[in-house]
Amino acid sequence: MAQGKNVVIIGAGPAGSIAAALIQQQGHQAIILEKETFPRFSIGESLLPQCMEFIEQAGMLPALQAAGFQLKTGAAFLYHGQYSEFCFSDQFSTGFTYTYQVQRARFDALLASEAQRQGVDIRWQQRVLAADFSAAKPVLTVIDEQSQDTYRLEADFVLDASGFGRVLPRLLALEMPSGFPVRQAIFTHLEDRISDSSYNREKIWIVVHPENAEVWYWLIPFSNGRCSLGVVGETAFFEQIGNDWQAVLHTLIAQEPRLSRLLANACFDTPVNTITGYSANVSSLVGNGYALLGNAGEFLDPVFSSGVTIAMKSASLAADVLNRQFQGHAVDWQRDYAMPLKKKVSIPSASMLPPGITARYKMCCFILSNNRILKP
Repeated sequence: MAQGKNVVIIGAGPAGSIAAALIQQQGHQAIILEKETFPRFSIGESLLPQCMEFIEQAGMLPALQAAGFQLKTGAAFLYHGQYSEFCFSDQFSTGFTYTYQVQRARFDALLASEAQRQGVDIRWQQRVLAADFSAAKPVLTVIDEQSQDTYRLEADFVLDASGFGRVLPRLLALEMPSGFPVRQAIFTHLEDRISDSSYNREKIWIVVHPENAEVWYWLIPFSNGRCSLGVVGETAFFEQIGNDWQAVLHTLIAQEPRLSRLLANACFDTPVNTITGYSANVSSLVGNGYALLGNAGEFLDPVFSSGVTIAMKSASLAADVLNRQFQGHAVDWQRDYAMPLKKKVSIPSASMLPPGITARYKMCCFILSNNRILKP
């Protein structure tokens, strides 16, 4: 078996840390280049049970279980006053029946720390300027943002886990227009002060707007009395309300009666953020000497944090294919990696469906994203 290969991973988020740990376990050296320092804010905070499988595979489950994150046992849906919920334990297949709702700043830092504990070399504040895959081995040109020194880094393979940064798609001109309408999310963290005794903090709330079925809210409770709140819709919808995001969010909360009552005593102590056009497409997920992980292809809205699940799945798939390649086995990255990954995310956009079935569609997305067969 060929050992001692060097794999450079761009990005220390969930995909990068999981991939690095798995590669390290296989006897190779994983080097992560991360442009920021951790902890840092990110959305995608309500995990799915399948995430637990990849975290366990990477040897990080005990650390996660001891971290004190909010237990998550299912999801609740609200549409036109009708309430429905799914419990992860109502399944016919085997697997985890729980997961967690996490502040990503702390969660991502925990995974990165666990990867380092396993021997992964994480280099912080490193930005990739150029990538050359024309030689026998890939070569990256990197700048250290602290010293401003530029250097070249050779690898046996490169995995891009840069998320919304999409480093290799930009550098290699792989980006393509998305087939999805431009979507926007506005979101914040707040002290929720929810006193309703019927409210279950172990479930994420997905709420469809009462007048516009293409707009939906998320409410993700954390273990410290705080929560993540966001609204997703097309940009034109938000523009009709205004451009003061704090005021827009309060207007939208007031338009949903039950959500408004639930958050009647909330303390909005954090600025409202926004992200637009987060869906992306690429001409290929793989190439000579590299593969793209996570948020590199066309993805759904961040409903149920399916993006985190897909990111971890891509990390597991890529690490397996890469190890077989390093062992001298014949691999086909398109067949063994790109096609299985695309199959998991090739779900039609909700905006292409009639409004009357949007709420049910989102529930179906939940089932598909969770990769579980749930009881009706």
